Amino acid sequence: MNEINASGWKPSMGEGQGSAGAATVTGNRALMLEERLLFEIGSRERSGVDLPEPKDGSSRLGGLERGGIDLPGLTEPETVRHYTRLSRQNYAIDLGLFPLGSCTMKHNPRLNEKVARMPGFADVHPLAPRETIQGALEVINELAHWLIALTGMHGVAMSPKAGAHGELCGILCIRAALEARGDARQVVLVPESAHGTNPATAAFAGYRVENIPATKEGRVDLDALKARLGPDIAAVMITNPNTCGLFEPEMKAISDAVHAAGGFVYCDGANFNAIVGKVRPGDLGVDAMHINLHKTFSTPHGGGGPGSGPVVLSEALSPFGPLPYTARTADGVVHLVEEEDADAFSAEHFGGKMQSFGRMTAFHGQMGMFTRALTYILSHGADGLKQVAEDAVLNANYILRSLDGVLDAPFVFSGPCMHEAIFSDKGFAEGFSTLDVAKALIDEGFHPMTMYFPLVVHGAMLIEPTETESKANLDQFIAALRSIATRARAGDETLKAAPVHAPRRRLDETLAARKPILAYRTPAPDGADSGAGANVGGG
Repeated sequence: MNEINASGWKPSMGEGQGSAGAATVTGNRALMLEERLLFEIGSRERSGVDLPEPKDGSSRLGGLERGGIDLPGLTEPETVRHYTRLSRQNYAIDLGLFPLGSCTMKHNPRLNEKVARMPGFADVHPLAPRETIQGALEVINELAHWLIALTGMHGVAMSPKAGAHGELCGILCIRAALEARGDARQVVLVPESAHGTNPATAAFAGYRVENIPATKEGRVDLDALKARLGPDIAAVMITNPNTCGLFEPEMKAISDAVHAAGGFVYCDGANFNAIVGKVRPGDLGVDAMHINLHKTFSTPHGGGGPGSGPVVLSEALSPFGPLPYTARTADGVVHLVEEEDADAFSAEHFGGKMQSFGRMTAFHGQMGMFTRALTYILSHGADGLKQVAEDAVLNANYILRSLDGVLDAPFVFSGPCMHEAIFSDKGFAEGFSTLDVAKALIDEGFHPMTMYFPLVVHGAMLIEPTETESKANLDQFIAALRSIATRARAGDETLKAAPVHAPRRRLDETLAARKPILAYRTPAPDGADSGAGANVGGG
């Protein structure tokens, strides 16, 4: 079952992964099922459904027809079992603590899911006539109201689909505002402690990116920032709390300096969970900030649902936000404002003509995520959201202090951390790395933390427990990590083999990234060269 297959390579179960005792005929070991590829399960000669021959066999593709696409046919049970078996080898927030730093992998409350599945929300269609979706528009407008209230901002763009998409939205608003006043600026400043998507977004929008160094305490060097400000600076993109897990106490001074130089302040809101209900970014001089609904407001990550990144905007930037947006008129009705409606609504909402930069998406945003996020906000209330931030910070500091003596915390003397704790690989025996610690965590039943980010910390391990976790859960995670770190400091060679209890052994991740095999190749007849790809992993 573990031979090289037609796609190029299949990793071995390896020794020590439940392999004690007699081998099984199937390759399965109890509930550890050895799952094959879909191409190995199905057949191109059969289909899982029976469809009648079309009455009119003429093609309407205008010469764009193609031959067979060489996909396997599977029955419904084969398909369901395949993905269910794969899911059993994956990790999820519903299984345990998910310590990815700057990801806020918190529990997704089932109340949110119940509401999102209600008729009128779950089946709403983006092309439905406006008069038939008033309930959905009310939800979007109500959520927009609370996002503005929680951040102390003036307006919000609801359509961005994710955090990085929201970053682009904010930078495009800034560019539109600068162009409206005839100010062609070319540079965006990004501190070393910011998220990696920030410089990528600025570059994608056509700006030149320059870094601002961090102080030894892990915060923005205000003097260096002020020294670089000038007539060419369009904006600064700052993450607060930053990716060192620290709050920027000079945030208002940073904003004042940038504004005095004619620029704008973009704040990455990915870490808003640490301050929600406690701090309003608008009070700190922020002009634009995206909010990850799939972080702070508990909507699912990844395969559990699409992201959503609404962008709150200051009064200076609101007129330049994207269309569409929702607006409530004096008669109490919520309207969806499109381009043809903008002039009629802009005077009331922006005090003048709206100067939107255009659209971010074809439609209006992620309805399912809006419904879940609003449910989360209303079910927690103001006191509950405040407690979310307080408990998230408490849990992160508990981890920070509990690992004292076995993991180096480079900013432990900078004061309490916020939502996440950061550690370095300092003190590990020669030849041992953060990767070894992460792989050993898999054996302990935990998803690894964020690794090697931010770059200002060597061998960084970034851990964010969120408010979800109980003290008992944290204690179990801490005990596992203390044990692993102690082994790394002592030079325990068995760490190099981790994980030994997972479905697969450690892969050669560098080779897999540089030479990935992304397409299945039909096996050649016996004895012929199949042209299969090279082995991209370690045994």
